[in-house]
Amino acid sequence: MGSTERIKNVAKRVAKWHDAGHQMVVVPSAMSGETNRLLGLAKEIMPQPDPRELDMLASTGEQVSVALLAMALQSLGKQAVSYAGWQVPIKTDSAFTKARIQSIDDERVRRDLDAGNVVIITGFQGMDPEGNITTLGRGGSDTSAVAVAAALKAKECLIYTDVDGVYTTDPRVVTDARRLKTVTFEEMLEMASLGSKVLQIRSVEFAGNYRMPTRVLSSLTDPLMPLDEEARSGTLISFEEDTNMEQATITGIAFSRDEAKITVIGVPDRPGIAYQILGPVADANIEVDMIIQNQSTDGKTDFTFTVPRGEYTKAMDVLERSVREHIGAARIVGDTKVSKVSVVGVGMRSHVGIASQMFRTLSEENVNIQMISTSEIKISVLIDEKYMELAVRALHKAFGLESA
Repeated sequence: MGSTERIKNVAKRVAKWHDAGHQMVVVPSAMSGETNRLLGLAKEIMPQPDPRELDMLASTGEQVSVALLAMALQSLGKQAVSYAGWQVPIKTDSAFTKARIQSIDDERVRRDLDAGNVVIITGFQGMDPEGNITTLGRGGSDTSAVAVAAALKAKECLIYTDVDGVYTTDPRVVTDARRLKTVTFEEMLEMASLGSKVLQIRSVEFAGNYRMPTRVLSSLTDPLMPLDEEARSGTLISFEEDTNMEQATITGIAFSRDEAKITVIGVPDRPGIAYQILGPVADANIEVDMIIQNQSTDGKTDFTFTVPRGEYTKAMDVLERSVREHIGAARIVGDTKVSKVSVVGVGMRSHVGIASQMFRTLSEENVNIQMISTSEIKISVLIDEKYMELAVRALHKAFGLESA
């Protein structure tokens, strides 16, 4: 949706699917750079804009996109109608700038589809119980698309992005990264949560919760490419592991540059201390990821956790007010120059030695590990940000993920 020419290409692609007999609901994002432009205007007015007004402003970008796409389809002789999220309606909670979808009324959309219309719905937004416009957070159009597909019980949800699928890691960091034909829901969920920017994590959660087959494919291909070829391209998020062959041990290497580490030093070691530290952080709507509590010494302990780098200042302010006043910690220190690197794969369940291989590889590259977090299908480490790309390339090679 980067320009009017690109919008015309989107219309050609949609028309091709519609001509083949498919009922089409399209959820576009704002035009390229538009959301950043709008948020920049808000920051010029005031440093910390009111979240409700931010949503009112940011939601207009998608409204422009849906109207232009409807016009582009109409110019091709297609019946098309556009709706804002509140017109459907897509109902959300009232967490402005980070709202969550609660329900979607599909009656109006189904009526239009039955009449032969292509329906175009704004992504990224909805309406709270008081009738306020809300937005779902950056990348929220993916979430809107999967949620609408689930509500309509669609055959498949196609997510068109600027990449042609999900790769073993970011090709901009590792040039011989390999595109995956399929990836399990669990792996995609981990990769999205660990920093992969291909899909917003909530869109993957929706896909998993409603078992909605979702395919990631490129918006840069010829819009008139054969339908069968397009339908098989990209990466399909599957919900069953391939039982015909042994699952590869590691599927991909994920990473996140936008991490920050906070340590609360000299905390009294008593029951409930973790809640007393993290409760106020959660109340401030700040996500916490990796957590470590050191062994107690003389009744005191250190408590370390990570937050998104953009939330670091806010988290430190919350801790200064709550922890130091009510808990009596010695001091609070932080580091914004850290990154997270993770190995992901459902095959880890049946293979031993993954962690030791990961740690040995990083040791050979003289990369120091600051924190470790594990689950059944992933191992994450926190490292100095200047070693992140080195670590990703080394691990990608160590686990044999290069292009065939």
